[in-house]
Amino acid sequence: MNKKAIINGIITISSLALLAACSPQDSENQESVDSSVQSSIPAAESSSDSQMMSESEDMYNEMDGMIPDDYGEIPEGLEEAENPTYSVGDRVTIQTDHMKGMKGANGTIMGAFDTVAYEVTYEPTNGDTIVENHKWVLKEEIPEARNQEEPLSEGTEVTLEASHMEGMEGVTATIDSAKETTVYMLDYQPTDGGEMVKNHKWVTEDELAPE
Repeated sequence: MNKKAIINGIITISSLALLAACSPQDSENQESVDSSVQSSIPAAESSSDSQMMSESEDMYNEMDGMIPDDYGEIPEGLEEAENPTYSVGDRVTIQTDHMKGMKGANGTIMGAFDTVAYEVTYEPTNGDTIVENHKWVLKEEIPEARNQEEPLSEGTEVTLEASHMEGMEGVTATIDSAKETTVYMLDYQPTDGGEMVKNHKWVTEDELAPE
């Protein structure tokens, strides 16, 4: 009888010791798992945010400061060309390099207009370096030229009302050259793999060729 009681006591003490030894370890393991899961969530979110910021910066750099015009708005008073070489919907190849990935790109004509196109030099309002010989700003985008029958002469200071580049609108610019021509607004796919450019302004007739 006493022997049986002693054996039962030993078993009970052994069981309690086993539970005491296992319980903290299980608790620590659970805390370790929870900690691991929680620490991984911010890391994943941080990685995603960084990737999105990087993609946004890449897109801006690819466009070289150009502001996309999703609606294709045109300046007031700009008249459509009566007999343009390229009509709306025509496919063309761009022969100029105003923007990175532009030269050699294929595009679609979205508008054709007869006007005076100016090449200008200006200092952007956003702190960027001086932009020299920018092509093109139209007479309808320059208050001083808007009602002039003859093109403004080289060296004339004017105000730009165009907004197709960052820091352009409202600046004082100097006329570098002017020519009466047909200008085109077009969509094109850059040759460097960048995003499709919508309603690019402006390309002159001699800067295009049939696709």
